[in-house]
Amino acid sequence: MDIRKPALLLAFAIAVPAFGQTDSSAPKSTPNGQTEPATPDSSLTPAPSTTPKKVPDRAQAYYHYSLAHMYEELVSIYQSSEFANKAIEEYRLALENDPNSEYLNSGLAELYAKTGRIRDAVEEAQDIIKRDPNNLDARKLLGRIYLRGLGDQQTGAQSQDILKRAIEQYEQIVRLEPNNIENHMLLGRLYRLNNEFLKAENEFKTAVALQPNSEEAVTMLAILYNEEGDSKRAAQVLNAVPEADRTSKIYSALGYTYEQQHDYKSAITAYRAAINEDKDNLEAMRGLAQSLLNENQTEAALETLKQIVEADPHDAQSYMRMAEVYRRTGRFDAALDALKKAGNELQDSLEVPFNEAVIYQSQGNFDQAAQLLQQLLKKSEKPDNSYTTGERNNRAVFLERLGSVYRDQNKTQLAVDTFRKEIELGDPDTGSRAYQQIIDTYQNAKDWKSATAIAQEAVNKFPKDRNLQLILAGQLADSGQADQAIAQVKGMLKGNADDRDTYISLAQMYARLKRYPEAEDAINHALQLSTKPDDKRYAQFVQGSIFEREKKYDQAEDVFKQLINSDPSDAQSLNYLGYILADRGVRLDEALGYIKRAVQIDPQNGAYLDSLGWAYYKLGNYDLAEDYLRRAVDRANNDPTVLDHLGDLFQKTDRLKLAAGVWERALHEWTKAVPADVDSNDVAKVQKKLDAARVKLARENGGVATPTQKP
Repeated sequence: MDIRKPALLLAFAIAVPAFGQTDSSAPKSTPNGQTEPATPDSSLTPAPSTTPKKVPDRAQAYYHYSLAHMYEELVSIYQSSEFANKAIEEYRLALENDPNSEYLNSGLAELYAKTGRIRDAVEEAQDIIKRDPNNLDARKLLGRIYLRGLGDQQTGAQSQDILKRAIEQYEQIVRLEPNNIENHMLLGRLYRLNNEFLKAENEFKTAVALQPNSEEAVTMLAILYNEEGDSKRAAQVLNAVPEADRTSKIYSALGYTYEQQHDYKSAITAYRAAINEDKDNLEAMRGLAQSLLNENQTEAALETLKQIVEADPHDAQSYMRMAEVYRRTGRFDAALDALKKAGNELQDSLEVPFNEAVIYQSQGNFDQAAQLLQQLLKKSEKPDNSYTTGERNNRAVFLERLGSVYRDQNKTQLAVDTFRKEIELGDPDTGSRAYQQIIDTYQNAKDWKSATAIAQEAVNKFPKDRNLQLILAGQLADSGQADQAIAQVKGMLKGNADDRDTYISLAQMYARLKRYPEAEDAINHALQLSTKPDDKRYAQFVQGSIFEREKKYDQAEDVFKQLINSDPSDAQSLNYLGYILADRGVRLDEALGYIKRAVQIDPQNGAYLDSLGWAYYKLGNYDLAEDYLRRAVDRANNDPTVLDHLGDLFQKTDRLKLAAGVWERALHEWTKAVPADVDSNDVAKVQKKLDAARVKLARENGGVATPTQKP
């Protein structure tokens, strides 16, 4: 059987060739160091003359053993092969005087092993075991040699053979010494390496039974359960250790186990307990930082990461996590500085420049982001397309990010072409994501026909992809085939947990069709089926947006406040809540605070910039309002609501021609929108404002209409 997990190989470094294979016809050494000739065929050779056997002389044996021991000491001090040879010679002379001494045989075998004469050591130990199968020292020596041999081997038949031999020896060692916890631990690790998880579990459980509070035994059993995906049993094993006996290592293992269960609060408590036991436990600190991030305690995570890099300035991954915290909280210069420090440690890393590109995109430095991503694609390119799974996944990530950069620049065709290259990589998951990105790109450009055509193409290519089927149904509903689309989505309901995504799609379709009671019912079903924290958050966000569409503002506020309380860096919820308040002109200072936080996190988001400009407009700060509204139009120049807001700003600041020009553009963009995105009341209001502006402008020009101006 081929070993598939080289990372788990025990780290020893002596190769063991063809253990135990001997040739009876080849010359071999005798205890006195002479070479014994090959044995000829007895039928062709006269019987040898008999010679008297040497009488054992224990005194001489002890004398030569003493010399051998002295030379062994010198070997350990000076690492001299000359002393090693003399020690071996003295052992042989000692054995010549006491050939049946297992102690001397074991000593010689150990010396062979220490001096790198592995074949001799193995043969000597095997000879002892042939004479005495219960010789524990010889079996332990063989076991140690096989363990060392595993270190030099990777995968393959020889590695598997050595592993098998090591297991055989330690099975016998456990039989001979059943109450030794270390023997059970070693055998358990070997079984684990051989993918014999049930046998490994039994050995670790025996070790725990022998010593219930053993740090090593308890943690190894817990790690095994976690590897098998049974984090519940892992937690039971670790929690069985009384708190007074728990070490830093046990608390760390408990923290990791809670992480596997997505119980980040308990993980944080366990990791902190580990650090209290051992303030230098950097692994526990890394686990704590990650759990704090998972729990959206970004500032606490950042402080922990700073402590880690202070203790270990070469910890590149902690610098990477710091950069992520800084990016998520809008501190982009600090993020780039942290990435620079990570890059100093990871000279050939692809991850560092990729994350730099993400930050440049967030800052609006699109050309710089695109250049970095193009370099990464060139660096990782293989002309023969012979990519490993990891390399193919990397290219998919680079292409997807580059396509999104082009989309942010409104370079629709470049974005589509880039996502097409992602599809060509041939992976179904990657291809599905790329199709969704192309659909989003055409939607962003208001090319609804192309968006629907691509959705149909995607479903034809991946007919079993539930997500793509839901997207196609949404496109059909937006294009006037609502009843057909809803029937199609309802037909996908299975009556199980997989229905969550289907109910969310139904809720969004009903909301866009203004069928709000049905939308609320569907999203309530989705919430009931949302067991994971991230799944529940998304369903709540959709629920809040439905309430906002219904003008149930108090309920919408409650939902978005819950989301913000659980994740203060949730830019979407911050913006949504801020806009709900600003658009109605209520609690404007509070609204401004929410929106500012959203813009800090994502400063190039056109919707967030519009919300901020609109809040300043409502507050009467027209200079700042104009700055942000103009930037919003640059980022979302086909959004009629954003254009309407800028028109109102121009009107308020007595630039009626500019206002009329922007309102004309807003009305034009509404003509290109799908019906679900058009509020007839909003259109009527803009039309009324434009008509009034034209009348006023005509009067000011003596009754002659003037062309409107572009802002």
